[in-house]
Amino acid sequence: MNFLDIIQKKKENKILTEYEINYFIENYVKGEIPDYQVSAFLMAVYFNKLNLDETYYLTKAMIDSGDRVDLSEVPGLKVDKHSTGGVGDTVTLVLGPLIASVGLVFAKMSGRGLGHTGGTLDKLESIPGFNINISGKNFVEILKKSNIAVIGQTENIVPADKLLYALRDATATVDNVSLIASSILSKKIALGTDALVLDVKVGNGAFMKDVPSAVELSKLMVSLGKKFGRNTKAIITSMNEPLGDAIGNSLEVIEAINVLKGRGSKHLKEISLKIGSKLMIIEGIVKTEDEAIKILEGKIKDGSAIEKFKEMVELQGGDPTYIDDVDKFKKSSIIKDIYSDESGYVKSIEAIEIGIVSRDLGAGRHKKGDVLDLSAGIYLHKKVGDYVEKGEKIATIYTERESEVVGAIEKIKGAYAFSDKREDYKLIIEEID
Repeated sequence: MNFLDIIQKKKENKILTEYEINYFIENYVKGEIPDYQVSAFLMAVYFNKLNLDETYYLTKAMIDSGDRVDLSEVPGLKVDKHSTGGVGDTVTLVLGPLIASVGLVFAKMSGRGLGHTGGTLDKLESIPGFNINISGKNFVEILKKSNIAVIGQTENIVPADKLLYALRDATATVDNVSLIASSILSKKIALGTDALVLDVKVGNGAFMKDVPSAVELSKLMVSLGKKFGRNTKAIITSMNEPLGDAIGNSLEVIEAINVLKGRGSKHLKEISLKIGSKLMIIEGIVKTEDEAIKILEGKIKDGSAIEKFKEMVELQGGDPTYIDDVDKFKKSSIIKDIYSDESGYVKSIEAIEIGIVSRDLGAGRHKKGDVLDLSAGIYLHKKVGDYVEKGEKIATIYTERESEVVGAIEKIKGAYAFSDKREDYKLIIEEID
């Protein structure tokens, strides 16, 4: 078989066979197909798309390009969640302990932040000693002990995705639903959990900018998950303002801890309870969302959820005293409050602009390999729907980069839009079952 023939076939908008897709992935990973040919193939896919079967074959071939994690030794029902990325999204750190506290096993491989979006691994590493580089064997042992572990992706899990993603990024072919879906689902299926809930973000701070695109991606991923025998559901949530009030690594960990202690961001709590209730219903623990939410809120009130967080931190080498006393987290030397230039109800906050400012303050990366300032970031005191008086504090920035302060203040002020009337913010837009 000649890969040129496969490129030609997709260029002509013809359906590829499983054998052809397997040939492509297998030989690309071996280094026998050059990047320039794969770039041409990706562009053909970008314009002519893949159908469900082609996307399934691609996802399966990507999974088969590396190892799978065997969770069969771990007793109980194994669950996972995935977010397509946003600003101030710390759901994993709230949801995981909640789910583990009701007896489900929360097994999670997470990533690092890049650009305006944050990464769960970076956030966890703001807890001194926390180790995300755990072997598959130790991952299983931690799950058996505590029902929860969050680690980095091991080297040989879906190596084809690492190669393809880097090339998609360099060829402007990232935003194709089949390529997005195969990238996400390949890693989730390789992990070997029983159930998955996908949080697909939409809005100015997300990769999906409009609801129809988010619905298309959600339906495709739910269908793919089911073809692999995974009970999969999705929710579409708004990223037209940062999800939490905190943006930045240690700031977001502190916020997650506060939510687990019964305080903190109402939106972060709302989405965590929504996803948690779906996972409980999928696994047959409860029949209704109201019943699930009542149980989950009970785990916050009785301290079970925060104890699970502490347990995870300790088992992964972190210092659990930081969970008891968040004042122990390192503070930035430059802390500046930002005040509103006008009065009115907050109409919108440009999430992507807030994410970019947070990155420039030191909390994020311009490119892989950049060293983060884990204390840097932004705290938003006012969100959509809140009333603000002129001169009232709307945000606080944390940084070591004095040269960024003036620009950050102006950009954050510019990210806020005001109105004479209060507008409700719809956080959960649609559910895809």
